[in-house]
Amino acid sequence: MHGQGERTTKEAAREHAETDQRSCTIMSSAPNAPTTEPSPQEPSFLAALLSYLIPGLGQIYQGRYGKGLLFMVSLLGMFYLGQALGQWQNVYLPRPPQGPVSIPSALMMRWHYAGQFWIGASAWPALWQFFDKPVPPKETDPFWHFYQKAPDERDLNAFLINSDKTPDLGWIYTVIAGMLNILVIYDAYAGPAFLPGFRTATKEPPALISEATIGGGA
Repeated sequence: MHGQGERTTKEAAREHAETDQRSCTIMSSAPNAPTTEPSPQEPSFLAALLSYLIPGLGQIYQGRYGKGLLFMVSLLGMFYLGQALGQWQNVYLPRPPQGPVSIPSALMMRWHYAGQFWIGASAWPALWQFFDKPVPPKETDPFWHFYQKAPDERDLNAFLINSDKTPDLGWIYTVIAGMLNILVIYDAYAGPAFLPGFRTATKEPPALISEATIGGGA
């Protein structure tokens, strides 16, 4: 009786080992999870335009929400911080004292706006002021009346003389923000980039999982 029980235990152990071996063979013979290469996006003029109007908006339109919000907060924050450091008097286009009113002649006098312009709609009030379009009355809303309007040269010089280097740092911030947005516009135009050989794994087919499970439980 004792010998028969020992043989039964050995046979059960052998059957269990064979079952584990079959299960491992099925799992090892199953192919790796299939991978797919992400298809590159076509260049998008709409996304580039949106990122020009508001930095990062084109990336949000493409579904890249994290990158879009990062661009929006950082570049607009830099631009408006620069304006605040300059007492809101460093983003403007001066009108020539004589001769025809034209943007090229204004840029010859104030080249900073060539960089500030690329921040998008945030720099458009300067164009509105340059072409002398209607603005809120000075008496009721002085901030928006003078917002991005070319200041009087005498008042501006007096302000710069009596200030430290903060106003100079302010216009530098505004120009850098506009120039950086050119890169954001191109990123939105070209779409997301992937490293060579980048793959995305897909789920294993249910049939392989079912077969492995059956083999392990046999």
